[in-house]
Amino acid sequence: ASAIIKRYVDLGNALNATALNAIGTKYVCLLNATELNMIDPSSLKLASLNPSACSQLTKDILYAKAKRAFSDQHNSPTYYKLIEPYLGGAPGVDLRALSKDNVNMQVSTLAKLRRDSLMSLTVAEVQGLLGMNLGDLEKWQNKSPIREWVQMQKQSELDKLHVGLTGGTQEGYMNIVTPKYESPSSASLGTVAKTLHLLPALLISFLMMSVLS
Repeated sequence: ASAIIKRYVDLGNALNATALNAIGTKYVCLLNATELNMIDPSSLKLASLNPSACSQLTKDILYAKAKRAFSDQHNSPTYYKLIEPYLGGAPGVDLRALSKDNVNMQVSTLAKLRRDSLMSLTVAEVQGLLGMNLGDLEKWQNKSPIREWVQMQKQSELDKLHVGLTGGTQEGYMNIVTPKYESPSSASLGTVAKTLHLLPALLISFLMMSVLS
């Protein structure tokens, strides 16, 4: 399929709506960055694609094109349904804007958002995005990346949602991931011991230089 698409493009054919519908969701992830950038945004108005299973680069490129394609309907109730398949490439600023539009996002869609975009959202913003689907969030709280988002929020803020979310940060505490270190080898231990042995002399030299300067 990838070879056929490449041959089609190499012959000078456009990736218009007809071609995109022929490629479809099944093969859209095969398009490389060069091919994706050849797509005219207006073609997405007549194409039926869902790049949610594609690479992040593919989702980022197609979201930007979809946003341009549907920009004339941004204030229309249908805008969210048009842009929803492409939201995996949406930046946090666009999601925050959507949170004010009563879009009633599915939690499954929330879980497929760009990770950095999801992590930048506040509890209130996620509440605004989910709307009437907020109660479903509790079923997803142990699944990544929802789990990581919950762990970044204050538990007191999560409690305000009244949907049973747990695992947030308690007041006065921080969730810290402790890194795992490998056991030092005997060679590294010798280096550490030598460094510790020389430390007093090094400190004295440093202090003497400070005084003399």
